[in-house]
Amino acid sequence: MKHYTLIGHPLGHSMSPFIHQRLFAMAGKEAEYTLTEISPEELNGKEEFLRSQNGFNITIPHKMAVISMVDEMDESALRYTSVNCVDNKNGKLIGYNTDCDGFTMSVKDYPMDGKVLQIGCGGVGRMIATEAIRSGADLTIGIIPPDKEMVEQFIAEIQDNYPGAKIRYLLNEELQGKFDVIINTSPVGMFPHMDACPVSDALIAQADYFFDVIYNPTKTLMLRKAEALGKTVCGGAAMLVLQAVRAHEIWDGDTYTKEQVDSIIQEMEAEMERHNTKV
Repeated sequence: MKHYTLIGHPLGHSMSPFIHQRLFAMAGKEAEYTLTEISPEELNGKEEFLRSQNGFNITIPHKMAVISMVDEMDESALRYTSVNCVDNKNGKLIGYNTDCDGFTMSVKDYPMDGKVLQIGCGGVGRMIATEAIRSGADLTIGIIPPDKEMVEQFIAEIQDNYPGAKIRYLLNEELQGKFDVIINTSPVGMFPHMDACPVSDALIAQADYFFDVIYNPTKTLMLRKAEALGKTVCGGAAMLVLQAVRAHEIWDGDTYTKEQVDSIIQEMEAEMERHNTKV
């Protein structure tokens, strides 16, 4: 039997075992997927254990620290200096970033080459903004005042790496007008603060496509408001499942139909709702 794990600290209630076990079952594979809590000071001492795994995933705070352990970096990991998936190929550890795949696969039917508004610019926000620019987006990033210096530095890096990139930032209270796509990468609206919305009703009314990285709740207030107006919406559960699908493609060459992936997203959302009722 093959062995896989997720490392991070703290892990808390992770949906990763649920998702990966369903993917292994759908592929007809016998494999174990566990959670391994590792504090930052313990990471270097766990290399032998990690090399004993057939593959592993990485979450906060180890996505950069684990780079020193891998033998080779895929282009996706080099692009973000961040590794969230490692494949053990006959003793050689190869680092990947499948978060970006999870996002791009989630919005593959969105007009990402149009006018895009992104709220927030943290770690996942910088990755999503980069993928939006790579797709040809005319990108506006909405921020809070404390993030001004950080986002200015990020935009300078984007313009260095992607000459001609259309990118700017505004404070959230300054945002107005029509956008084709609105993306929330901030924690606004996350459980248990589900009555918060990162954008105004006026912005929601004028946009057509919405994506929220938050997967708990499965539909944030922003998505519920947009859906009530007949807009196209997608929550973070899709991104989480699709980055896991990409990991299975890397580890074992497994492929899945859209129907299979959609069924896991629905199961995950139902599991998340059950968990919330117990909290």
